[in-house]
Amino acid sequence: MLGRIARLLGGGALVEPQQEHNRIQVATCCLLLEVAHADKELHELEELTIRDLLAHKFDLDDELIAELIDYARGQLDESAGLYQFAREINENFSIDEKYEVMEVVWRIIYADGILDRYEDALARQITTLLRLDQRKSIDLKVKILDEQR
Repeated sequence: MLGRIARLLGGGALVEPQQEHNRIQVATCCLLLEVAHADKELHELEELTIRDLLAHKFDLDDELIAELIDYARGQLDESAGLYQFAREINENFSIDEKYEVMEVVWRIIYADGILDRYEDALARQITTLLRLDQRKSIDLKVKILDEQR
């Protein structure tokens, strides 16, 4: 799968529907991994939250999720920022799907029970990059906090 994903992101002529789907998977995974690492620590619950979203959203098994996460980590190391990943999501996700991603962003942030200032800033940046309403993003944040109480 890694070779297939690498070929997909390498560019080329026409993109088949399955190829586009894989680009979306990589972009989503990269965005979520960046959130998970915002406080410089990857907690087990954060990783489980990412895995759950990838399994649910893209119907992937554990092996494909592990490969996708490994590949996405490499893409993050080579990227200049989150814009390229957000662009892919904006082009392919409905507004409801983008809010679903934002909800997972807040779940990852609060997985350790602490809102780090870098995580908060990153969540605001992602809200803007995904062209989401700040108020609705805050509502999702409050929803996640209420669930934890």
